[in-house]
Amino acid sequence: MNIHHRIRRSFSRRLTPPRILILGFALLILIGAVLLRMPFASSGSRISFVDALFSSASAVCVTGLAVIDIGKDLSITGQMATLLLFQIGGLGIITFSVVFFGLIGRGISFRGREIVQSTFLHTPRHDFLVIVKGVLRFTFVIEAVGTVLLFIRFSQDFPPATAFFHALYNAVSAFNNCGYSLFSDNLMSYRGEWLVNLTIMGLIVLGGIGFIVQYEVIGWCRGLQKKLSLHSKIVLLTSGILILSGAALFYLFESAHILKGISWQTQLLDSFFQSITARTAGFSTVDIGGLTNPTILMMMILMFIGASPGSTGGGIKTTSFALLLMMIWNRMKGGYRVNVMNRQIPREILGRTITIIFASAFSVCLMTSVLLFFSGGGELPPAQDRHYFVEYLFETVSAFGTVGLSMGVTPKLNDIQKLAIILMMFAGRVGPLTLAFSWYAERKKEIKYAEESIMVG
Repeated sequence: MNIHHRIRRSFSRRLTPPRILILGFALLILIGAVLLRMPFASSGSRISFVDALFSSASAVCVTGLAVIDIGKDLSITGQMATLLLFQIGGLGIITFSVVFFGLIGRGISFRGREIVQSTFLHTPRHDFLVIVKGVLRFTFVIEAVGTVLLFIRFSQDFPPATAFFHALYNAVSAFNNCGYSLFSDNLMSYRGEWLVNLTIMGLIVLGGIGFIVQYEVIGWCRGLQKKLSLHSKIVLLTSGILILSGAALFYLFESAHILKGISWQTQLLDSFFQSITARTAGFSTVDIGGLTNPTILMMMILMFIGASPGSTGGGIKTTSFALLLMMIWNRMKGGYRVNVMNRQIPREILGRTITIIFASAFSVCLMTSVLLFFSGGGELPPAQDRHYFVEYLFETVSAFGTVGLSMGVTPKLNDIQKLAIILMMFAGRVGPLTLAFSWYAERKKEIKYAEESIMVG
């Protein structure tokens, strides 16, 4: 009994919340890979295990990068499996477990409570279970509304059953910011279609602003909450600025190129759609590989920023980007504190922000180097294969931001490169700091030494 108790205690101590989160996602990816590898998941010959693992990881990490044609290479069963994977991956497997145990009257462990609160909430709350239930309810209602709106348009092109499945798949994918689509050209066939574009954009934005922001905005609109938290205000303001500036820059850079010769309404839709999808989702209504260099750079910046905390998207998050700008501005003025809307941001949060941004940038540089090193190049002169650097960098940033946009190199990746992108998608979904914290079972006591100054800058 004592041995059993010691083993369980040691096992429990090693299963820290970051490790539970990582193991949960890893296990779900592995289960998804096994399912997609089965004969019933393919429409023709079985896909390779690496491709199955890549597709499962892309779905669970709600990225949307695809090495196969989801609509053609997978059967209806395989497509349903990917839908289930990005639905669970977007909301989190721990979330479903907590709600399930809550519904059947089982108690929720302290670790489960801690993981869910860190996933959805900026500050711990006693009513977190009510919030999580509200999140699931809101998710299914919004996805249902999106399905109905898309069905109205798709029913003009497909039989009712096929149109409904396309509508459901794209609606769930859009809200979870995945970017998987059953159409071979993604949504390029519906370029200029107001109903499809506005529905997908609305789903992406609602899924990308974060669940606690959704909860607070709904409570504020219904009069149940007097004012929004500082977190929600920063998320909404930053998201709005990024969407508007991204659309304006896309139009500026592409008005004489990919937007040339089309109506102003389609130009407007294209600009806003690409601005919104670049931050989190991965749907596209234009050929990403045909964009100009300034647009590619702008979209990489948006992808690196990503969605908001507690959402289905990846990236460094909108709040981190906003705090970085405020820290820089504050330091330029000679200040040491960051005050926002009559509130002071804790130094611990500022330090965490800097760590997240630099760890993310380092991860992107490292994985881009891996893609270049294992590209198998060398046949062409450097001047002729220089474009691979931009394409691989774009692919890596897209994987980290769990976006899913590609310049067309995803199906051409070899197995080693695919594994590198899988790792990048995984890091982008769970967060580089979570991966780092998972190495330590418990925080060790730090030794404080005497200070000594060095020159910087």
